[in-house]
Amino acid sequence: MKMTNFLRGIGVPLIAIVVFLVFWEWLVWVNGWPTYKMAAPSDLPAAFDQYWSLFVTMSWQTLWRTVLGLLLAIVFGTLLGMIMGFSRLMRDALYPLLVGFNAVPKATVVPIVALMFVGQHDFNTVLLAFMISFFPIAVSVSIGLSTLEPEYRDILRSLGASQATIFWKIALPKTLPEFFGALKVAVTLAFIGTNLMEIVSPHGRGLGALFDSGRTNSDFPLMFAVLIALAFLGIVLYYIVVALEKIFAGWAERAPG
Repeated sequence: MKMTNFLRGIGVPLIAIVVFLVFWEWLVWVNGWPTYKMAAPSDLPAAFDQYWSLFVTMSWQTLWRTVLGLLLAIVFGTLLGMIMGFSRLMRDALYPLLVGFNAVPKATVVPIVALMFVGQHDFNTVLLAFMISFFPIAVSVSIGLSTLEPEYRDILRSLGASQATIFWKIALPKTLPEFFGALKVAVTLAFIGTNLMEIVSPHGRGLGALFDSGRTNSDFPLMFAVLIALAFLGIVLYYIVVALEKIFAGWAERAPG
């Protein structure tokens, strides 16, 4: 049974990817688009082969900045969510600020950050990845803690449990499903933040800078190869989060039907 579920978990996504690539190839072929207008999947292996060393270097540059920004977002978002979750006053005070900040298009923030910290590309990129990904984490933790049933707290307090014990035994486990759900969203958002800065910054490095180089030279195969590389990194990080979720919050998973 476990083997069947494992094969299904691997096979179904692979089939979906193959169907997507076949449809993409067919779409380019049926419209007769040349490579300077639209690249097909069959054009990408040559781009990967030609720029292989750059892909390895730039992928690492993008990956470590994204992961670092995401880790900072997890720490800050969790702490902020705990403050809002345990305090109604802080929740009422901070929510409008968070919503307003999140409503600002991050593409407009990129030039501001780049000008504030000129020449500090690594810091700028990590900062934007953090800024764009902490919001869903903070909100999910806040909602998970604020909806904790008061009966649980009252029972544990009557038994002499401290606030810390209540948090570790009841509040934290209850929040984990919401936390991992938000983390799956934050992974993709962190990549968006990283690549925005890599593309816009004059000192940009990473896959975003490689994409911008392809755009400047009208090299569509290179541009789409970069997009595939970004998608691959995003999928890898996403499934790492899924694996962690199964370890720490697998008890919350319900069988369909």
